[in-house]
Amino acid sequence: MSTETLPAVAALNQRFLLDFPGEAARELEAMPAQDAASLLATHAPRAAVRAWEALAPDVAREVLELLPGALARHVLAESEPASSVAVLSQLEPEEREARLSGLDKEVARELRELAAYPENSAGRLMDTRVSPLRAGMTVGEAIERLRAIRRRGLRELYVVDDEGRLAGRVEMQDLALADHARPVSEIQRGVVAVVRDLDPREEVVEILQREPITVLPVLNHAGRFIGVIRQAELMAAVEEESSQDMLTMVGASPDERALSRPWFAVKKRLPWLQINLLTAFLAAAVVGLFEGTIAKFTALAVLLPVVAGQSGNAGAQALAVTMRGLVLREISLRHWPKVVWKEAAVGMFNGLAVALTTGIGVYFWSGSIGLVWVIAISMVISMIAAGLAGAAVPILLRRFGQDPATASSIILTTVTDVVGFFSFLGIATLFAGMLGPMKG
Repeated sequence: MSTETLPAVAALNQRFLLDFPGEAARELEAMPAQDAASLLATHAPRAAVRAWEALAPDVAREVLELLPGALARHVLAESEPASSVAVLSQLEPEEREARLSGLDKEVARELRELAAYPENSAGRLMDTRVSPLRAGMTVGEAIERLRAIRRRGLRELYVVDDEGRLAGRVEMQDLALADHARPVSEIQRGVVAVVRDLDPREEVVEILQREPITVLPVLNHAGRFIGVIRQAELMAAVEEESSQDMLTMVGASPDERALSRPWFAVKKRLPWLQINLLTAFLAAAVVGLFEGTIAKFTALAVLLPVVAGQSGNAGAQALAVTMRGLVLREISLRHWPKVVWKEAAVGMFNGLAVALTTGIGVYFWSGSIGLVWVIAISMVISMIAAGLAGAAVPILLRRFGQDPATASSIILTTVTDVVGFFSFLGIATLFAGMLGPMKG
């Protein structure tokens, strides 16, 4: 090539980078990272920016590290923020901060804010170390790309178009068995599910429960493929969601840890204990209504905790199953009649079985047929009420926009105690004439 033609070739290359960044990125990705960085450094910074922001995030990171310092800073500052953030998020915190410290303060602040995903968002669970394939690649080129990244444990690769938008996925077995000259687009499959980087963790959990997947692709606001959430993170999201609900169900804060400071734990727990105390006084007031009956038949005071304890346990079972269904999106608000009546039926059948066992024990203890009937009937009533409350309370709280995990346990305890005490002592008062003398 003559020296006269070199400027013309350079001008054509620069025009190619500016006008066809997607195709240019495809060519750059096929080169060693050092060669790609050297080529970009020979062109105007605006051309380098256009091509760099179209690169796959993992290649863009490698190229950025090899660019001259001034050009690297210019590329980070002038590229689309989403592209810069996708690369910065792959860096270690110290290296990321070093890159940002060299930028204009306002630009650095904007990139920091964009890179800091909210605590409970999909972006926090995301692995940004992704190596997508280009839609225009052949199978042979894709295999060479796979060899270049040298990453083990991959079961499938994702395919993006020239704009970085997700186009499909390719399973490793399909890639290995296909002819090398065949286009990747012919063996790619549809994507089962995707999530946005700012979507809440609950949505990630919902997708995990709905779809049989091990990897969930993540898109940014512009629809570009920026990372994946792998099975380990998906399972951690489910466990975290469940553990938070278990904590808040009993009035503990999800922010509290086993080694939190005592004063922090007190501040988080005490308000709920005070509320629980008020509900305990309500249950005590119900007992006070039947003070005369208890004074006359002291055996009722002995058996009172039996009814309350059984109904409380039954309600807790119904509450746990319903809460799990809500958290994992197995049920929604429209399922409330089916869930409530199912738990009521379970409460009735369990109540009948427990009432039979309790009645036998009470008869041998007291010798009073009347007391057997009183505790048996009240046991069935209280366990049906417990099942109804355990299912209805979290669904009603969700219906009115409240967190069902926060107050469900306290409300349930109030319902089971009040209904259990009232049914047992109320029936005993109605059938006082049947109780008769107890065994001494």
